[in-house]
Amino acid sequence: MSNYFSMEAFDYDDIQLVPNKGIIKSRHDADTSVKFGNRTFKIPVVPANMESVINDDLAIWLAQNGYYYVMHRFQPEKRLAFIKMMHEKGLFASISVGIKKGEYDFIDQLVAENIKPEYITIDVAHGHSIYVIDMIKYIKEKLPDTFLTAGNIATPEAVRELEGAGADATKVGVGPGRACITKLKTGFGTGGWQLAALRMCSKVASKPLIADGGIRYNGDIAKSIRFGATMVMIGSMLAGHEESPGNVIKINGKTYKQYWGSASEVQKGAYRNVEGKQMLVPYRGHIADTLREMQEDLQSSISYAGGKDLSSIKLVDYVIVKNTIMNGDK
Repeated sequence: MSNYFSMEAFDYDDIQLVPNKGIIKSRHDADTSVKFGNRTFKIPVVPANMESVINDDLAIWLAQNGYYYVMHRFQPEKRLAFIKMMHEKGLFASISVGIKKGEYDFIDQLVAENIKPEYITIDVAHGHSIYVIDMIKYIKEKLPDTFLTAGNIATPEAVRELEGAGADATKVGVGPGRACITKLKTGFGTGGWQLAALRMCSKVASKPLIADGGIRYNGDIAKSIRFGATMVMIGSMLAGHEESPGNVIKINGKTYKQYWGSASEVQKGAYRNVEGKQMLVPYRGHIADTLREMQEDLQSSISYAGGKDLSSIKLVDYVIVKNTIMNGDK
């Protein structure tokens, strides 16, 4: 058993970052951009590749405005047309695949038609799997220039194996999201210690990590960067917008939108192997405003870190403040 698990477990609410001496006059001078693959994006944030978070129209808007996105895999018959549409618009294509036999046929079809998405994400709940490793090898053999992310995983061993198979990035997080009940249904996962899992994985990673799940506040994005993330995947905080796919529901004069997990009964269409749930999230207006606020808060984080760009956050000290109340006086 790896000695990584002798490290103290902690999560986002347990950590506070320690300020350094500032070197920029204005927080607006801080650079929040991040390179991921061959492209540079405005902020290290990507909406979760969930059907209640991302759709075609939002993917187009994100790509046009300098943000990374990953289209979900729940309408596989539409993926080829989606790639073609994005390329016709002069935009990058970023899709998700699974590991069933039909996915191999889909990769073969892409090769046969000379259609090459710039980004592919292998999206599997338990990504440390021989079948995921086989899919990584197949995609990198057939589409070597495509930037391939694989996940989801929770351990340094998984990072080593997926990177060794050819993955260009790995996605860390098993069940820490608000719509996920994996830890309750199975007893497994990173719920409650997602940030510690990210830290452990970063110790061995030689390629980018995506922190996926458990983000509750904008400051958690900076904490993810500190503990090794290149990109941060966010679900519930990027659902509920005007542009979000979920239905609008009004209750007692308040407006909400639907949000559901990828392993929920709603997504599966049947109650089998369910590890997710449906919930309502408050209506949040336009996603552009939320993304701008995230960028501004990250600029403030960079200022507190004593730097000019995201790399400065990776170097700051931190304290473990377990049992404190984040929104109280203690």
